[in-house]
Amino acid sequence: MLRKRIIFTLIYSDGFFNQSRNFRLQSVGNLGWLEKNYKFQEIAFALDELVVLNASRKEKNMADFAGMIRKLVDDVFIPVAAGGGISSMDDAEVLFQSGADKIVLNSALHQNPILIRNLVKKYGSQSIVGSIDYRKSEGNYEVYINDGNYKLDLYLEEYLEKVITLDIGEIYLNSMDKDGTGFGFDHEVLERIKEIVTLPLIIAGGAGNENHLMAALKLDAISAVATANLFNFIGDGLPKARKKILESGENIANWTDNVF
Repeated sequence: MLRKRIIFTLIYSDGFFNQSRNFRLQSVGNLGWLEKNYKFQEIAFALDELVVLNASRKEKNMADFAGMIRKLVDDVFIPVAAGGGISSMDDAEVLFQSGADKIVLNSALHQNPILIRNLVKKYGSQSIVGSIDYRKSEGNYEVYINDGNYKLDLYLEEYLEKVITLDIGEIYLNSMDKDGTGFGFDHEVLERIKEIVTLPLIIAGGAGNENHLMAALKLDAISAVATANLFNFIGDGLPKARKKILESGENIANWTDNVF
């Protein structure tokens, strides 16, 4: 049985990391600030993976983003997935050359499926993460792309059926309604999609404490949980959460020698 994972997501925009609530960004500091205030390189040992998303609202400068990824991976020795604004093979290549182990694609899943297939062919399914942002409306789940600014004419169930045909490695499913609230993950959506999703599923949006992580990891449909909540989970929050989850018997890797 594959081990489940705890993932931290860093949201990057125009040179700074941000808190996000319902896709509204608030800048909190640059890479130096992150390390100075939260000793992120040490806390990373409480994680299985790191996701870094370029949510810049202006033009996404891939060279600047890749430069930040290069600095980040120098001292963070866990797998890193990076994405946001990837629209070409060259964009993907510069992120891989900068140290990313995986790339994350969102809008391109809908706008450029040929690019996705070419990326899978060149780098392998295991290197490609499909990111899907959704919100609930009148009992249905609507899908958004372009940093949450454009609603598709496909409901989530239909969109997932389309996306899984692209042969990507896993899906990062993010609730825009829950994003940054700290009220817990959207478990309800899993009942609607559990028969559709045949890929490893990362759930994101809403984690506010260790109990939220633990409850989601216990669900068969979930392969990994992700949180982007800097203030709830940086400090000793992540090591404590991992320890509690391990003590509960959940099937996650034990980094005891490094963390506790």
